[in-house]
Amino acid sequence: MSWSVGQVAGFAGVTVRTLHHYDAIGLLVPSGRSHAGHRRYGDADLDRLQQILFYRELGFPLEEVAALLDDPDADPRAHLRRQHELLTARIERLQKMAAAVEQAMEARTMGINLTPEEKFEVFGDFDPDQYQEEVQERWGDTDAYRQSRERTASYTKEDWQRIQDEADELTRRFVALMEAGEPADSEAAMDAAEDHRRGISRNHYDCGYEMHTCLGEMYVDDKRFTRNIDQAKPGLAAYMRDAILANAVRHTA
Repeated sequence: MSWSVGQVAGFAGVTVRTLHHYDAIGLLVPSGRSHAGHRRYGDADLDRLQQILFYRELGFPLEEVAALLDDPDADPRAHLRRQHELLTARIERLQKMAAAVEQAMEARTMGINLTPEEKFEVFGDFDPDQYQEEVQERWGDTDAYRQSRERTASYTKEDWQRIQDEADELTRRFVALMEAGEPADSEAAMDAAEDHRRGISRNHYDCGYEMHTCLGEMYVDDKRFTRNIDQAKPGLAAYMRDAILANAVRHTA
């Protein structure tokens, strides 16, 4: 069975002009011709083209490719072994380069490293940068702020999605407790508050009970936080504040 130059170009992802050039320089001369004189390529020609393209991908000039393929002492398996070794070495170099680029990205990234589209996808209507200037003015000199900036600098979209999913699950948990009539100082509500504190410590900064209590108070005192939290259920911000306070007393009394 044989194939036309157009068919081979389609198989290999090269241009017809490239195959004509390979024929002209003797690198890949088709083994047959049609009655009309058109090039026809057989299986052996396709095998040689594959070898050519492997070496070209590795950066070998055409002259060196021809010398390698026409070496009478080399067999097809030797070429494959050589190409495998070269490709493996190249992959290792590229992986090292990718790691270096990732480190450079992390070093240059400040805060949430998301595009506007990704931020909207992860956080919905809430813009995490909306109050950035105010946050920096109020807490920019604190260890918690610096620690949070350092931790979140390398966070990806997937990391923020995971954190948001955890927050949503906690919100649903608090709402379910409210709807079940559980008091804010019940064991279940305090356990939810403790998980909330641990999530902050795990994802942002070391959050002790005193700081956690301050956060709970802010949920109620700052109407912006209250409005955002109470979207899930009216009164949720106050319920969370009370559960956080009860949990802090439980652990520090």
